[in-house]
Amino acid sequence: MIRTTLALIALAGVAAAAVGLTREPAPPQTTEAAPATAPIPENLREVLETFRSDFNAAKIRTINETLALTAAEAAKFWPVYQKYETELSAVTDRRIEVLTRFVRLSAEGGLSDDNANDIAEKSLQLAQDRLDLWKKYHKEISAGVSPVRGAQFLQVEHQIALLVDMNIASEMPRVEGTPQPR
Repeated sequence: MIRTTLALIALAGVAAAAVGLTREPAPPQTTEAAPATAPIPENLREVLETFRSDFNAAKIRTINETLALTAAEAAKFWPVYQKYETELSAVTDRRIEVLTRFVRLSAEGGLSDDNANDIAEKSLQLAQDRLDLWKKYHKEISAGVSPVRGAQFLQVEHQIALLVDMNIASEMPRVEGTPQPR
């Protein structure tokens, strides 16, 4: 379990690096116009898809080790889990967009009040969307497999999410900008 957890942390670091989440300070302000977007590696989509594949394989190993499902339980659990992963993937894609936008705006010298508010609102909505998925699939796994398996699913997903969130947060730039008087 420890080895799998460390692999997940390492993979989360790869993902953070792949989307350019670094704590590099914003470049000094100049009189030149900032580029419309920060440079993004040409193979970013490929890197993210490779990461996602490796990460999901590590998650499945962790779930297998932790839940130790019987054959009958596995036949009920894995189809539900695959639906969950599909929905979670859509939330993750939106999260990458928000994080990438935040990093780009930070690299360009800071956030306006409007951008900061928009990014904060979208981040909170993404957290709520993930929580809603956990509730939905906890209920579905509890009803279809057992309440204990539902609780175990929720525990493992939450622990993995905490590791990934902490890794990403450690790589995020600090929110910079000058608040506008109200």
